[in-house]
Amino acid sequence: MALITFVNQCHIEHGAIDMLGATLEQLGIKKPLICTDKGLVDLGIVDTIRGRIPNDVDVTIYDGTPENPTEAAVTDAVQMFRDNDCDGIIALGGGSSMDLSKGAALLLTHDEPLINYNIATGGAMKIGPCTPMIAIPTTSGTGSEVSRGAVIITNDGRKLIFGSPHMIAKVSLCDPDLTIGLPPRLTAATGMDAVTHLMEAVMSPNENPPAEAIGLDGLWRAVGQGNLIRATENGDDRDARKEMMIAATEGALAFTKGLGSVHAMSHAVGRIAHLNLHHGTLNAVCLPACLRFNDEVLGEKRDRLRHAMGVPKDKPLDKAVEELNAKLGLPANLSEMGVTEDMIPGLVEHAMVDPTTMTNARPVNAEQYEALYRDAMGIA
Repeated sequence: MALITFVNQCHIEHGAIDMLGATLEQLGIKKPLICTDKGLVDLGIVDTIRGRIPNDVDVTIYDGTPENPTEAAVTDAVQMFRDNDCDGIIALGGGSSMDLSKGAALLLTHDEPLINYNIATGGAMKIGPCTPMIAIPTTSGTGSEVSRGAVIITNDGRKLIFGSPHMIAKVSLCDPDLTIGLPPRLTAATGMDAVTHLMEAVMSPNENPPAEAIGLDGLWRAVGQGNLIRATENGDDRDARKEMMIAATEGALAFTKGLGSVHAMSHAVGRIAHLNLHHGTLNAVCLPACLRFNDEVLGEKRDRLRHAMGVPKDKPLDKAVEELNAKLGLPANLSEMGVTEDMIPGLVEHAMVDPTTMTNARPVNAEQYEALYRDAMGIA
């Protein structure tokens, strides 16, 4: 198996979960808390993971992760960890389980309220060593298994980013076999989450050539080679599933360079509880509008993105992404997802203070965010 040491130990290979027992021993974890969701319990994936853990290891399972992780759910996981005298966390699932696990690992070792640690107010500087965590992704999208950040809806209704090198999983076991048979719509949505990470990282004005190179490689794997479409159309395609897991991991490695307005817009919409919208789908739908907005400053990056994605020189990137979304069966605009005009002022307010706004390819003000939301809603 290939071992990549970048920000943590990351194993990407079919059968990577067979290393779980040895990894627990490596980290000295004897009583892990598995943080996951009820869907993975019902699918038998939690049992699959439990079967890779030695019998002398005492396992506790928290399966209350919501689709968009909340501070309340993080607190519940922390309480279960303490009630069962656990000594480490196994984050099993998509980005939601990963982010909840990071939040729990943070609160288990820090005394202040969660909100005090958010990036926007400088809270990252307060974060020290956290509870050890092993990440096992079951989707190919967020790359949270190798990222330092977690996005959590706090008790006051805001969707905030928490991040620190101390929050990175110690070891990530990325087994593409766990994504085999993932439903087409979820494959498409999580895959476009990865594509958005990769594109926004490349477009970010921050200088980080290695991260940008990783971003372009991920786009070549996901879009240029057609693996996102292949994995969506045939969930049993093991080669496509592996390539998408690599691309998703590369997305998070790349966005150490920064993200942008797509994520600021998605975070703002994703906090609306009654809509409960999927983050990757939101990214996919917002991406074309932001590409149109950023286009005038992309310069030679435009050609590099086109080349990596296999987009002809005479086709705008925004149109290429719109066509990809349509082929994947994703919504055409935010209006189809239940977003209405009366929501725009609140969305703009939230997007303006989201840290990802600061690293967009082009500066964005409130008036421009309003136009971006109208564009993404199909009412511009």
